[in-house]
Amino acid sequence: MKSERRQLLRGLGSAALLAASPALAQAPQGRYPDPAVEVLDPSFNRYRLVLAAVERLATGFRWSEGPVWFGDQRCLIWSDIPNNRLMRWHEVDGRVDVFREPANNPNGNTRDRQGRLITCEHLTRRVTRTELDGRITVLADRFDGKPLNSPNDVVVKSDGSIWFTDPPFGVLGFYEGEMARPELPTNIYRIDGTSGQITLASGDVGRPNGLAFSPDERILYVVEAAASPRVIRAFDVGEGGRLSNNRIFFQCKDGETPDGFRLDVDGNLWCGWGMGTPELDGVRVISKEGVPIGHIHLPERCANLTFGGRHRNRLFMPASRSLYSLYVNTQGIAYG
Repeated sequence: MKSERRQLLRGLGSAALLAASPALAQAPQGRYPDPAVEVLDPSFNRYRLVLAAVERLATGFRWSEGPVWFGDQRCLIWSDIPNNRLMRWHEVDGRVDVFREPANNPNGNTRDRQGRLITCEHLTRRVTRTELDGRITVLADRFDGKPLNSPNDVVVKSDGSIWFTDPPFGVLGFYEGEMARPELPTNIYRIDGTSGQITLASGDVGRPNGLAFSPDERILYVVEAAASPRVIRAFDVGEGGRLSNNRIFFQCKDGETPDGFRLDVDGNLWCGWGMGTPELDGVRVISKEGVPIGHIHLPERCANLTFGGRHRNRLFMPASRSLYSLYVNTQGIAYG
């Protein structure tokens, strides 16, 4: 299995290094503790490492999203959507190369329980799986006989089911895909882990964006991008993936724009944040009670993030044109 995974990661895409000088890892600047890591509530102190700071790992991209950690390969893969490529950062030596190009304007990525890469593609308006031998399998591209809008974010549940959001962002212009007329409402879908059947999980969230499960998988959190300001909604998850009790978990203020997020083992949401003023750019940490407890300030707007590293205690944050990281005193839940 490990040799097959090595073949997957080495055999796909271009192995050439970025032409636009992918920055070597930069040591944290200034003194510890890093003032970029802000405590909004005393409860956040337990998650902050006073001897760790934000590092910029690479730069030279156009718009970075959808990070996914490959622990067996000690690398991070993420999307550079307008440049139509998947990028890869190597933990061992800090090297950055192109994992796949062209990549159909990819957005969200994750891994399934067999370690395969799952990708949302704007250009082809589909969700795909990269097999261990490098083949591409289409998991979803239509519903009720109509093409999907532009799958955005994706997460895999422990039962093998694949959940993804389908807002229209990739078909609204030519920057992150190709302009097209949406033919479906903006829904949340579930792909059954055994049969592969696609079902409607919810049609009650306007332009659903980032999504993730609580550690016990009893709650599904979803960003509602159509709301102004945006909100993070929560659903109770029942047997067979049935969603109920749609409610507002967190109401954003003007300028606060969550995109994607992941949860730690204590149930805190670590959310890509920004778009209003520079002071909002970075990552907002929200407790499972819906209380903002911390903020990681970045010099660029952060779209989304993931946990990685040997112990899943390193936060990887694609932010606009760059990739940042920060060690934290918690662990992300397995499979995000």
